[in-house]
Amino acid sequence: MKTRILGAAAAVTASALLLSGCGGGSGESAAESVDFGADATGTLKAWGFENADDVGTSRMDYAAEQLSDVEVDLDATAFDAQKFTTRIASGDVPDVVQMDRRYVTTYAAQDLIMPLDACFEAHDVSPRDHWYPFVVDDVTYEDGVWAVPQFYQPPAILLNKAVLAEAGVSAEEFDTSKPDALMGAIEKIYQESGGVPTRLGFDPVATGQGGLWVLAMGGQLNDEEGAPTLDDPSNVAGLEMLKEITDAQGGFASVKSFTDSFDTFGDNNQYVAGQVGGQVNAQWYPNVLSPYVDQLELEAVPFRSSDGEPFSVASGTAFVIPVGAENPAAACAWMVELTSDEAWNAAGEARAEVREQDGGINTGLFTGSPASDQEIRDQWVTESGNAGFDQVISTYYDVVEYGESFGSSPAGQEIQNELNNAITAALLGDKSIEDALADAQDAAMRAYEKTAG
Repeated sequence: MKTRILGAAAAVTASALLLSGCGGGSGESAAESVDFGADATGTLKAWGFENADDVGTSRMDYAAEQLSDVEVDLDATAFDAQKFTTRIASGDVPDVVQMDRRYVTTYAAQDLIMPLDACFEAHDVSPRDHWYPFVVDDVTYEDGVWAVPQFYQPPAILLNKAVLAEAGVSAEEFDTSKPDALMGAIEKIYQESGGVPTRLGFDPVATGQGGLWVLAMGGQLNDEEGAPTLDDPSNVAGLEMLKEITDAQGGFASVKSFTDSFDTFGDNNQYVAGQVGGQVNAQWYPNVLSPYVDQLELEAVPFRSSDGEPFSVASGTAFVIPVGAENPAAACAWMVELTSDEAWNAAGEARAEVREQDGGINTGLFTGSPASDQEIRDQWVTESGNAGFDQVISTYYDVVEYGESFGSSPAGQEIQNELNNAITAALLGDKSIEDALADAQDAAMRAYEKTAG
């Protein structure tokens, strides 16, 4: 049995997701015919499990101990939307597929995957008790839960304290709910040469974290039915703030060109090189910086919504059972075991052992489950000896409970793509913010209508 598992899902093009027609209930019908409480036996075909690490293999080992009568046939290649639909059409259907949570509702609307409420009931799992409610919101559609979620790595603002000290700026000035103070800090830190940025006061990661900015400033990406709402007037505030931030640092084109040059994963990354005062980063990025901790002075502050409260957004991967799966009962049991508190604690122990061996800093695991997060933190996350880095770890644990779903929509990926298109056009000045959002709404709505019917 192969042991590579649980990496990040590959990016999926929206056009590949948009099949003709819309669902007619075959997902629900398929689930109704399954006895999810039956003994888990036989061969289980799983796909989309790439990039093995200690977290994945330890959970696999735990699940194998619990389900000794199940033989897992693991395809460790990356998930691909076009390949997924082709496999289902041809009858070559896996029992479990891992994908980004943003795509789950698309397949639910097309009746290509099964709802899992009966699976959870058979294994005494209450989704909104076991996972953060906003994580469950990501995979909820028409009152059903369609996937088993895993991971939730919240964003926060990671500060380069040496750069801030040089400019005479405090961490408290990096408050996204107080634009005047934030802009003042940016202007003090920002440096350029010949009109080209050499140091950013703040990298907002405009197209990578656009949804965060829109939602935190009071906007919404889709309504309760999943229809896109990109042209909602409440979305303007987030883009206005992004434009003000990038305009103050040479303009979006210059900022994007500069950030694209960062050695993000290397020895001369933007923190070591002193190229940023602050940057929006998800919880995984401090792991990248941990080998350079002796060269850095770091601090983290929460990203704050317009009302001043800490704010975060849910993201991560999920497991689904496709319609036509040959062994859905075993698939259900396997997914539940992989995301159980016991499996996550095994992963926490494995990660602690690896960090002890390589001398790295254990930043914890952010699983999507509050109980697992807390247990891993209590048992396996210890002080690093670097007060700044420990404060960073603590900040990410503090903000994890403030999450909100991006929204569940059959056009979820297209909404994200069109939002990024709108941000790019508006920040470059090619369109007004309102016109950019209106055009994005038209394109996203076409995708929604094609998918949802």
